[in-house]
Amino acid sequence: MLKTRIDELEEIISKYKTVSRSDLEIVNGNFIKIGRASYTLADGKTIVREEIIKNKGMSSASIIFPITENNEIVLIIQPRVVTALGVGIELPSGYIDTNETGYDAALRELQEETGYIPNKLIKIGEYYQDQGCSKALNECFLATGCKKHLSQKLDENEIISLFMCSHDELLDLISLGYINDAGSIITAEKAGRVLM
Repeated sequence: MLKTRIDELEEIISKYKTVSRSDLEIVNGNFIKIGRASYTLADGKTIVREEIIKNKGMSSASIIFPITENNEIVLIIQPRVVTALGVGIELPSGYIDTNETGYDAALRELQEETGYIPNKLIKIGEYYQDQGCSKALNECFLATGCKKHLSQKLDENEIISLFMCSHDELLDLISLGYINDAGSIITAEKAGRVLM
């Protein structure tokens, strides 16, 4: 990209940087809270924004692209009641607990949701879940050489089935709209670049 275009971009970015924020007004929910604050920008304008705040300090998540020793990808299927389909077909994932790294959460969630343990686990990227209303910076991991060592260790409210597929089948599931959550699609795309 040309330096003049970068300079133009940086000038716009500088106008939108936050220089102050009022206290958050919290609206409580069972799973999430909503915070509302006024932000004063460098250009003097003030805007009001709401922010999703997860309970128990959780907000960011780890998403795992698990590949078994037989080159199968481990997908999970679970109820996702607020979606049009009501069911999610996705990569294993879960919130990063307070005082836990993304790596630790990825390893824990892979084991809990699938019973698989990877030979190797590497971070392959990150992305904001919804930068318009959330601080959640999700981390993407590639887990290779996965072996089934354990039974699933699901939370009381979790209902998860496993679905094994090839990489080409995964891409087909995305193209056909069966897999349509951002975390799975972004992580699959990042994993595909690493695996090339």
